Amino acid sequence: MCELFGMSSSHPLNMVRELSEFRLRGGDIADNPDGWGLASWESGAFRLSKEPVPAHQSALFAQLSGSTCSNLIIAHVRKATLPLIKDMSNTHPFQRACCGKEWVFAHNGMVPDIVDIELSKNNMVCCPTGGTDSEYAFGHLLDRIAQHYYCLPSPGPTAWFENLATVSGLVASLGKFNFLMSDGEHLIAYGHDRLHYLERSSSDQSGGTLVNSVLVATEPLDKNAAWTTFQPGELRLYRAGKMTGRMMTQTIFPFDSKRQ
Repeated sequence: MCELFGMSSSHPLNMVRELSEFRLRGGDIADNPDGWGLASWESGAFRLSKEPVPAHQSALFAQLSGSTCSNLIIAHVRKATLPLIKDMSNTHPFQRACCGKEWVFAHNGMVPDIVDIELSKNNMVCCPTGGTDSEYAFGHLLDRIAQHYYCLPSPGPTAWFENLATVSGLVASLGKFNFLMSDGEHLIAYGHDRLHYLERSSSDQSGGTLVNSVLVATEPLDKNAAWTTFQPGELRLYRAGKMTGRMMTQTIFPFDSKRQ
């Protein structure tokens, strides 16, 4: 049911090994053959590449795995569910502008009821171009973020993060909702029921600069590494490879018996 990969670091890094391994999870060593996407923060903007084809067969993804150098990455391989249509509009990550920033978002899970919730609104913050519940959920999060920013002239980081935690937990109560999200500065990771992280610190090639980084993935990409499982309902906020916020949301799994 789709897989996620994200990275945040204090200095731009090549993720050749990790992206190459993740690419194989797009229809080769895992059943996610219905599209892929890669967003990387470069020169003050997101570079977004995606195709509605199996990642492990994509020459473009193979090329980007070797050439991408960034301090912030979000990638996704898709297992089509809602809808089954395989096209660019339904391929993650999704990108939208909100509150003076560019945001990208990728999701693993199913929250089909969010579509009707969003369609019932008179004025959605962003209108989806595709039909996935994931893109509608993205719009729902941005709507709450926009309300928060416009109601409070100078919101503090704590209030902003608490607001995001609240809405993440509410959407998660509709089904399964693991996601990665970024505003170009932060990597936001929500592990409703299936996510792992690996925090690292190491010196650069010159040995003079300490590089902090975190990897987040649906499934560990290295069996020999000390990956840690997110606690159910755990929301983490990273900036430059260091965790700057962490909150627990209430976890509700009303559809477990139907979605196993």
